[in-house]
Amino acid sequence: IKELYRAMPFQPFEIVLTNGSTVKIVHPEFISFSPDGRTIHAWEPTGGGKRIDVKLIIALNELRPVQKRKNKKK
Repeated sequence: IKELYRAMPFQPFEIVLTNGSTVKIVHPEFISFSPDGRTIHAWEPTGGGKRIDVKLIIALNELRPVQKRKNKKK
């Protein structure tokens, strides 16, 4: 997780949990780590977040970066 978190440039990724749910991390500011490394907190861009026990993580998937649309001039 920390390898993806520290990647330059940052690449969005998702965390897959044992129950099949996923948590997307779209920016490095939206994740924090407990001092003991046993839990992470994934923040949502709209507010709120989830505390995750790292033992429940079964996969990390890199996501394509979100590309901003360019306005086309007519």
